[in-house]
Amino acid sequence: MSGVREIAFDTETTGFDAKGDDRVTEIGCVELIDFLPTGKTWHAHVNPQREISARVTEITGLTEEFLKDKPLFRDVADGFCDFVADSPMVAHNADFDRGFINAELERNAFDPYPRTRFIDTLILARHKFPGASNSLDALCKRFDISLASRSTHGALIDAELLAKVYLELKGGRARSFDLQSEETVVEIVVQAAQARPKPLAALLTSEEKTTHEKFIAETLGDNAIWKRSADYSGK
Repeated sequence: MSGVREIAFDTETTGFDAKGDDRVTEIGCVELIDFLPTGKTWHAHVNPQREISARVTEITGLTEEFLKDKPLFRDVADGFCDFVADSPMVAHNADFDRGFINAELERNAFDPYPRTRFIDTLILARHKFPGASNSLDALCKRFDISLASRSTHGALIDAELLAKVYLELKGGRARSFDLQSEETVVEIVVQAAQARPKPLAALLTSEEKTTHEKFIAETLGDNAIWKRSADYSGK
């Protein structure tokens, strides 16, 4: 595998004015290697030190009462920056999340992230599906990605959904399979073809089996991918 690391991330906020009074209330990050989640995530709720409207609570599920004892952004900034490191950052409508993250970073004497660090899945989707609805919800439905885990807009849940959408926008699981080394592909194929504990009864006649083996020998010879594994027994 090529080992390209990216971070799918999302923020929840008190509103839309990143440079004004609105603040980040939640951050969720998902590590991707070659477009696939590794299982490593980073998540934090943040005390915005301001009131939260009923409308925002309805959307995010976050209340002033819940957030009042959470850390301030300055207390989680190092952890966030360490997790992201120098990896590209994938976001849906990236200007929104970049604006809020950078505003919070600059308020706390951190360097802001340049626009070139960000990959915007909204832009990717608009190129791929011009004229269609390209919200995160719409893309999940288009790619048959379950929204069962999402009753409200949570940053980590949305980052996990975004990771799945991003993979599909970049070509789906077939693309991630192509990025793997030949040795890895061989092992995947061989593992998938391992014998069952209780083999199924053969449905081929002896004549059909002979015809098939002849076809494989004449067409692929020793180039059949399953023959390249040390575990191949010739059966």
